Amino acid sequence: MPTAKEPPGSHAHVAVATLGGGCFWCIEAVLERVDGVLDVVSGYAGGTVAEPIYEQVCAGSTGHAEVVQVTFDPAKLSYPALLEWFFRMHDPTTPDRQGPDVGSQYRSAIFCHSDEQLAQAREAIAKAKAQFRDPIVTEVARLGTFWPAEDHHQDYFARNPANAYCRTSIPPKLKKLGLDR
Repeated sequence: MPTAKEPPGSHAHVAVATLGGGCFWCIEAVLERVDGVLDVVSGYAGGTVAEPIYEQVCAGSTGHAEVVQVTFDPAKLSYPALLEWFFRMHDPTTPDRQGPDVGSQYRSAIFCHSDEQLAQAREAIAKAKAQFRDPIVTEVARLGTFWPAEDHHQDYFARNPANAYCRTSIPPKLKKLGLDR
């Protein structure tokens, strides 16, 4: 007999990662399609202002990066494998920029939840270096506070596929990664 799908985070064996690689709408749209990912929440991390809002983060005055917090099943998707997806879906060699998005809020960043994640993030960068001509500038730091973004930013591409930014940025990325289902 089939059972109801467990809500994200209710499974006894889940892990959480927090990643920044440009606009969180784009990162979320990619990672929601990766097998083993249970939930993706857009938000902000790495800054100095409590309870930041989108407009503050976009202005670059809070120090936060747009990030996603990913809940995943490590039996299906290891943290190192998740980081491989991370390095495939954005350019980790451009400081404070991804495509048309410019500013420290769009920096490449891995905010780690444990010492093990810190070590694995550094190993993933060393491994990924061979794929890029320029040096990787991805920030690796311990996660302080993750602030979820406003509700209208969650599942943004799924709810706004006709948005001009999304339409020009996300489908080509999904196609390139083989996730355009």
